[in-house]
Amino acid sequence: MKRHIVSLVTVAAIVGTFSFGMNVSAEEVVVQKGDTLWSIANKNNVEVEELKEWNGLSSNLILIGDRLTVSTAEQYSIKSGDTLSSIASQYDGVSTKNLQDWNQIDNPNLIVTGDILTVYKSGSKSTTDDAPVKEKQVQQEEPVQTTTDESTTDTDENVAKELTMTATAYTASCNGCSGITATGLNLLDNPDKKVISVDPNVIPLGSKVYVEGYGEAIAGDTGGAIKGNKIDLFIPEKQDAINFGVQEVNVKVYK
Repeated sequence: MKRHIVSLVTVAAIVGTFSFGMNVSAEEVVVQKGDTLWSIANKNNVEVEELKEWNGLSSNLILIGDRLTVSTAEQYSIKSGDTLSSIASQYDGVSTKNLQDWNQIDNPNLIVTGDILTVYKSGSKSTTDDAPVKEKQVQQEEPVQTTTDESTTDTDENVAKELTMTATAYTASCNGCSGITATGLNLLDNPDKKVISVDPNVIPLGSKVYVEGYGEAIAGDTGGAIKGNKIDLFIPEKQDAINFGVQEVNVKVYK
């Protein structure tokens, strides 16, 4: 099904600046219970880092009811001498077929000077299987953080088991907290460290894991309430940990 969502504000902008060539519009989704940045990015065929950039997010935490931009579009004013092919060549990952589908153009050789084309720069609005789209394999297997020491090259061949778990979050800065994990990690001195508390009977301490929406981490801590298919994610900022709430997440445990 084609989805062409342009707000009234965007339409007004097109009318007001018709002769200038391009305007930016966006499509939004409302965060639902159980959503993560990873699941939203995967559903809309974009990268997590794109979602964070478009929405001004500094972390991977999102709240139910948040409105997230999931694609950006430009309104291109056709000029004399333009062809769909020449217009597509100006954008990475955009094909002539994309432009046809997005703008419901039956004849690619028949475009009119002054008409407005919608161009989805992320390539996320392709409606045909053979149209080029952004590769998702890397995003599915990489953590959503981009720092070098947290990236992963693990593939599904290295996954020992995959679990659906109930996740909560904790911080090391609470009253009476030492900040030292069960395996001796000092989280106060290493606030950027990705660590989860686990039940060692389910996930052995020291295991390398990938948590949906959180990224690659180490099973480096335990907790009195963490039993069975429950995990606790270390998040350095207390309010961010509170905002995380309780979520169902997919967890990969590597060999």
